[in-house]
Amino acid sequence: MQFGFSIVGAVLLLMLFVPNIKWAKNQPLGYEEISKHENKTLLMLERIGQVLTTCAAVIFVCPRGFSFPWLLWLVVAFLLMALYETAWVRYFKNGEKLDGMYQPLGPIPVPIASLPVAAFVLLGIWYQSPIAVISAVILGIGHIGIHLGHLRELQTR
Repeated sequence: MQFGFSIVGAVLLLMLFVPNIKWAKNQPLGYEEISKHENKTLLMLERIGQVLTTCAAVIFVCPRGFSFPWLLWLVVAFLLMALYETAWVRYFKNGEKLDGMYQPLGPIPVPIASLPVAAFVLLGIWYQSPIAVISAVILGIGHIGIHLGHLRELQTR
């Protein structure tokens, strides 16, 4: 585990934040209502995970740099983020409807929640930082859990 500023982590965070900022400016009809039913424990884990993951993404660097086989972890992390961007493009092109946020992307359930979490776990592995991995896992428990709760609620309507 090595400290320093990570441009790689900053790029992944930018890929994460840009579609979220666009979404936040125009949330889909019904989101405010469905978010009132979120599990408070999952919400707390999500918020803690967001802070920890964001910090870990920019303060750790990979001690082995871009050497093989460590580079493979990073490549897969970026591929997952590319799929994440694809899920957002589909959402925005399909009219920005609430149920569009939870549609699977092929075999990947709730891709807007699960793909970035998986990418940040892999980034933590690339960093060789248990702190970064644990941060992303905490984020995943909260964020994916909340999204699955929203999906269940939409399916029962």
